[in-house]
Amino acid sequence: MSTAVNDTDTVVNEQSTTTQKPKILEAQYIVPFLLVASLFPLWGFANDVTNPLVKAFKDIFLISNAQSSLVQFAFYLGYGVMAIPAAIFIRRFSYKSGILLGLFLYALGASLFIPASIYMEFTFFLAALWILTCGLALLETTANPYVLSMGHPDTSTQRLNLAQAFNPIGSLTGMMIASTFILSQLQVEEFRAQEKAANPEYATMLPSEVDGKLTQALADYAVSNPVEHQAMQAADLITVRGPYVAIAVIVALLFFVFLFSKLPKTISHDHPLTAKELKETFARLLQNRCYLEGVVAQAFYVGAQIMCWTFIIHYGMTSVGLTAAEAQSYNMVAMSIFLASRFICTFLLSYIRPGHLLMVLAAGGILLSLGTIFIGGYTGLYCLIATSACMSLMFPTIYGIALKGMGDDASLASAGLVMAIVGGALMPPLQGSMIDGGEILSGIPAVQTSFILPLICFVVICLFGFRAHNKYKI
Repeated sequence: MSTAVNDTDTVVNEQSTTTQKPKILEAQYIVPFLLVASLFPLWGFANDVTNPLVKAFKDIFLISNAQSSLVQFAFYLGYGVMAIPAAIFIRRFSYKSGILLGLFLYALGASLFIPASIYMEFTFFLAALWILTCGLALLETTANPYVLSMGHPDTSTQRLNLAQAFNPIGSLTGMMIASTFILSQLQVEEFRAQEKAANPEYATMLPSEVDGKLTQALADYAVSNPVEHQAMQAADLITVRGPYVAIAVIVALLFFVFLFSKLPKTISHDHPLTAKELKETFARLLQNRCYLEGVVAQAFYVGAQIMCWTFIIHYGMTSVGLTAAEAQSYNMVAMSIFLASRFICTFLLSYIRPGHLLMVLAAGGILLSLGTIFIGGYTGLYCLIATSACMSLMFPTIYGIALKGMGDDASLASAGLVMAIVGGALMPPLQGSMIDGGEILSGIPAVQTSFILPLICFVVICLFGFRAHNKYKI
């Protein structure tokens, strides 16, 4: 009788073992995971210390919104150019080699802000940003699939969401530094404040009208006082370069940490790809509908994210009447919400399928975008801030859905998803052009109506979430 009971217990124990849910992170991967996760704040910092430069360079160089949006074009173009070469490089050498080369290019691009500020050329800054983001493309092409491979495939999306939770820490740091050490220290902002004080009638005007008058006053000052204006430009560009020089030093130190660290091999990624293997891999990827739809959704997501975070400063200044530094503080609130929501969504993924949760949050982004467009003022600004709660889940979840079950193809497949970040290069200049073009809907400022572009992006993401949940059962 006791033997029968023991046999029954054994069967029960075996069943519980086989049905036990796999861990998000196993013990042998904890240290490598934390080391690789330390890279995620780096591109968060770069993204969000750069976003305010769109407005800052517009005033420093006296250029249009469309021209200043070339900051984002140059920044995200690096992803489009470097993603596939990065994936091939990683397969030829190793994940560690990809990380080291990425850190080198990151530090190089950031340090090039020194000669760019000395020569006072906008195009030099664009070139420096492009080189920097070639490094970021290598880091993201390496880190994301590496984290996915550090454990059981069923927990890969949760694991990537956990790693991506470190990203907003860098973003918040970048925003804080941009607000404290760049925007609030710019002499051009002091000029705008003095003009406001000298013209009390501005208090009765719409914020968008005031912004236009201040921009015109700055242009007039450049013509009437060219020497003083050039001195102002030089001082402001030195202010802009400071954080980039600091991050170049930090990234260089991290380069040596990785150089002397051992990282585990999780998949066979270190053998060279032949032309035949490369062709076969691309053929498999082109036949994978879920993957292709994921690449498209990712491009629209990144476009939405960059537009919402870049033009929040314009929105705050033209629809509410805030200063650039005040508007940037709301960007920091948005990022805090993004960070908190990332941890909440990682928890929710234990109970809700990724596609379903992605669809629901994208629908929330649609509703909040409508509020941003049609309500305006502080309420519209709050709607814009709240979209960050919806966006927090999107990048790693789209990534995880698209790469599920890829195996050794993951390094090349991830290149397509990193390449999709080029959406952040294409859409902000389009939004800037809409703002420059003036009112589209009668009575609604152009900055507000320009957020129809993020609205469209959220519709595309919602459709992908719906298909992932219902068609691909993810």
